[in-house]
Amino acid sequence: MTETTCPCGTGRPLASCCGPYHSGKASPPTAEALMRARYSAYATGKVDFVEKTLAPESRKDFDREASKKWAAESAWKGLEIVAVKGGGAKDEQGVVNFVARFSQGETDYEHREIAQFRKENGAWWFVDGQPPKPATMVKTGPDLGRNDPCHCGSGKKYKKCHALT
Repeated sequence: MTETTCPCGTGRPLASCCGPYHSGKASPPTAEALMRARYSAYATGKVDFVEKTLAPESRKDFDREASKKWAAESAWKGLEIVAVKGGGAKDEQGVVNFVARFSQGETDYEHREIAQFRKENGAWWFVDGQPPKPATMVKTGPDLGRNDPCHCGSGKKYKKCHALT
């Protein structure tokens, strides 16, 4: 019999990775460990763990039945940790930027989120998550040409708008 690999992406067996967190035998030591455990809880249908690790002020928005349905009807494809800020064993707050991949039916999805975590009395809590903002584009190339759209947003070509001033 082979051990089940943890869905969180560490490559370790579930029983020695996120499993002890789900069962309550251990607590995630970092914000990233809690993020991984929450993902694997969705992937394994352990919605109780997802709800239990929500910060108290965030629980009012939790829809248990919808979460249970989403977890059961999705095929979980993997978790990618994009960036982590703080959230270490000695920190009180942490931010984890992640991508959770899953599919429903024939359609693949990517859930991108920047998750906020807080540690109180030695335990990490998921506080809130927001979608990442698109990167600001900064033009590094040459100045506008005569036939480029005008920078003012008028919809006119530069030569017919601000090039005249």
